[in-house]
Amino acid sequence: MAAARPARPAGPAAASVLDAHLAALAAALLPYRRSEELLARWGGELAHRLAAGGRLLVAGNGGSAAEAQHLTAELVGKLRDDREPLSAIALHAETSALTAIGNDYGYDEVFARQVRAHGRPDDILLLMSTSGASVNLVAAAHAGRDAGLRCWAFTGPTPNPLADACHETLAIASPDSQVVQELHLVSTHVLCEYVDRVLPAALAAAGRTPLPPAASGAAGRTVPPAAGAPDGPVRAGVEVVLDDGTGRQAEAG
Repeated sequence: MAAARPARPAGPAAASVLDAHLAALAAALLPYRRSEELLARWGGELAHRLAAGGRLLVAGNGGSAAEAQHLTAELVGKLRDDREPLSAIALHAETSALTAIGNDYGYDEVFARQVRAHGRPDDILLLMSTSGASVNLVAAAHAGRDAGLRCWAFTGPTPNPLADACHETLAIASPDSQVVQELHLVSTHVLCEYVDRVLPAALAAAGRTPLPPAASGAAGRTVPPAAGAPDGPVRAGVEVVLDDGTGRQAEAG
């Protein structure tokens, strides 16, 4: 007979887990408020670099990989209002390259080699780590600096090796990795908000005109049909032609 599982704590004991977590988050929020100026400056710089044709490369491990990919989704897609897509690549999401590099060169090189492949001078490399001690991210930072990229980091408390390897760091003053990741997500949203605010001026400075909503491919917008496109409704899905035995054909789709 299988051993009975211990009963989960109920009432106050269960609530204390949430209280403890919120207390740790609240303690980190006070020093975190000082990050406003840094995020505003980064958002402006990122907007100008993307408007000028640059790109953002991001990477992380584990939960930080999810955070980094959240950032690229906001930039390639949108944060709130419709705008043109912005070039942002999550290096850890390229699974075939990641595993091939890890197999051939070792896991410490999985991001650095991609930075050397994709990074161009004046691109931005943003690396996320709660500990700031991930060897593969530190290697990526060194590769980025060697290639002329601007290197930023989201980390936990400093000093740490990743912060030392990057030009600038947004460090969350909390020993709790969960709290660090939660405030990294807040930082992602705030950073994107500043990018969107500065982007129109950045595009103008680069001699570019923001795309109208229809041209950016927003959902629900009317996009003019391509030249030579047939009139009438477009049929989607799989169409199967059936013969009912009388020589007549019927379509099912």
